[in-house]
Amino acid sequence: MKKRSLFTILLLFALSLVLVACGGNSNDGGNNGGNNAGGETPDFLSFLTGGTSGTYYPLGGAIAKIITDETGIQTDALSSNASADNIIALRDGEAEIAFTQTDVASDAVAGENAFEGEPVDTVLAVGSLYPETIQIVTTKKSGIESVEDLKGKKVSVGAPGSGTYVNAEQILEIHGLTMDDIDAQNLDFGESAGGIKDGNIDAAFITAGTPTGAVEELQATAEVNVLPIEADKAEELIEKYPYYANDTIEEGTYGLESDVETVAVMAMIVVKDDISEDAVYDITKAIYENTDDIAHAKSEFISLDSALDGIGFDLHPGAKKYYEEQGLEIE
Repeated sequence: MKKRSLFTILLLFALSLVLVACGGNSNDGGNNGGNNAGGETPDFLSFLTGGTSGTYYPLGGAIAKIITDETGIQTDALSSNASADNIIALRDGEAEIAFTQTDVASDAVAGENAFEGEPVDTVLAVGSLYPETIQIVTTKKSGIESVEDLKGKKVSVGAPGSGTYVNAEQILEIHGLTMDDIDAQNLDFGESAGGIKDGNIDAAFITAGTPTGAVEELQATAEVNVLPIEADKAEELIEKYPYYANDTIEEGTYGLESDVETVAVMAMIVVKDDISEDAVYDITKAIYENTDDIAHAKSEFISLDSALDGIGFDLHPGAKKYYEEQGLEIE
C-alpha cells in the first residue's frame, strides 16, 4: 500500500511539472509571437527631445500628444541635451524614443566621431522630419563677418553630447580651424543667446529649425548677424559629409537684411529596437497622417515625401511596413 501511495505521489508530481512546462511555453509564444514580433508593446513611452529653448522640446511635446491620442500609448516629452545624448540614453535603456540628427544617428550606428569605436546597434530609424539649419549666430556689433573670424573668439559649440558640437567641429575643419583655435563654450541654445546678449561670448553655433526661439529672444535686444557658409565651402563640406545639404535663412528672419546661405542636416526620430513592430507602425502612422494636428510651425515640413531623407541606417520594421504600404521606395 505504501509503495502504491509513493508511486501515485511521484506520478502526480511528474504530471504537474509537465503542465507547468507546457503553460510556460504557451506564455512565451504569446509574448514573442503574433502581433508583438520584434519586441514589446509598451504602455508608456519616454520621448527625449532637446533643450527647452530650441525647436525639439516644443515640437516633441506636440508629437507626443499625437502619439498618445492616436495610439493609446502614453507618451511624455522630456527635455535633454539632444542628439548624441539621446542616442546614448536609448542605448542605455533610459528612454524608448527620441529626436536626433541624421548625421549623429549615422555616426552612432557606424561608431564614428562622438561614437568612435563604440557603435550603437540597438537604435533604429522611424523617419525624418524637417531641415535643421546650421546657424552661426553673432551680432553686428561684434564685427565678426566670417567663420574664419571666429579664430580666438569665445564661441558656444553646443551642449555636451549634442549634434551641434559635431556640426561645429566639421564646419571649423572645412575652414581650416579646430576647436583649439577658438575658446569653445559648451552651452545650450538659451545659454548661448544669453551669453551673446551679456557679452560673455562672441558667437554661437545653433543647429535647429528656423526661426529658433532663443535667437528670436536675442533679436529683441541686439542686431543679430548670422554668418554665411560660402558656396565653395558648403560644396566641400557636403562632399566629405553627404548628410549635409544646402540651405538658406531667408531675409527678414531675425531681422536679417538679406538671405544667408548655409547648410542643414535633418531632424529625425529614432526608437529602441525592442519596441514591437505594431507599436512603431502605429507611431509612424500617427505622425505622418496627422501633421495638420501637430501644434508647431515645423509641422508644415513633416511629410511622407521627405520621411526617408538623410537616413543612412536601418528602419524599424514597423516604420518600414508603414512606408511600404504607402508606396515609398526603400533602398
